[in-house]
Amino acid sequence: MRGTTSPGTGRIYPLTLLCEVLGVPRSTAYAPYVAEPKKRGPKTLLSDDDLLVRIRDDLANSPFVGEGHRKVWARLRRNGVQVSKNWILAVMRAHHLLAPTHRVHVHGDKAHTGTIITQGPNQLWGTDATRLWTEDEGWCWLFLAVDHFNDEIVGWHVSERGDRFAAVEPVRQGVRRRFGEVGKDIARGLKLRMDHGSQYMARDFRTEVRFLGMEASPAFVSEPQGNGIAERTIGLVKEQAIWGHHFQTLEDAKRVIGGFIARYNADWLIERLKFRSPIEARQAQVALS
Repeated sequence: MRGTTSPGTGRIYPLTLLCEVLGVPRSTAYAPYVAEPKKRGPKTLLSDDDLLVRIRDDLANSPFVGEGHRKVWARLRRNGVQVSKNWILAVMRAHHLLAPTHRVHVHGDKAHTGTIITQGPNQLWGTDATRLWTEDEGWCWLFLAVDHFNDEIVGWHVSERGDRFAAVEPVRQGVRRRFGEVGKDIARGLKLRMDHGSQYMARDFRTEVRFLGMEASPAFVSEPQGNGIAERTIGLVKEQAIWGHHFQTLEDAKRVIGGFIARYNADWLIERLKFRSPIEARQAQVALS
């Protein structure tokens, strides 16, 4: 009856009157004339299905596991795919491609309130250790040293023994790589952050650090966040190169861990470094200085 003229008034029947007489909701009457809802935002050349294919290809070709939408977004941008992080997040969430995350536990006030990230390389390094299992040797140790500026692993050492001499080995490796040699006061001005493990409190370890010209900078007791760079890097190595791997010998562990560390330094994209790898960030900083 819509559009019909009343014989009494000569006017078209109002839609509200027709809906009231017929008992039909106005939304039902308007429905045929409402346009299909369209996706908000600027139009893109890709559809959700096209983007999903690219995301799956990126995740399949990545040498790392457990990466989130930010890493995918950064790599797609490098390959010329200009899309927003939020769109990638929505597509990955809808298809259950997001990495699991830990629940955040709220702690009390921290003993430290500053930052442990430096403005340049070779100002503050962190060192930490973890254990791993091999079938032939049993429990073994991994020690590493990390530059707080760009999270680059400057040295690492895998051994059966987890003593003070094994703990200092990645530090010596880092000094040799960054300063050209190991010698007295060669690394003067560089601080070394560590926890209060027995290896790091040992006299031999402290003596070697002083010999190299470095200043020992222990984290606060019961505050692992003070050594957070090394702690986080150790966790990443365990996630990517230790957990889920079966090591028959110590040499097997060295090969797998060493291969990951090389890929990490060259290819692992870090958001605070503007999605550059540790080596790329250091090279860019050196070029500016």
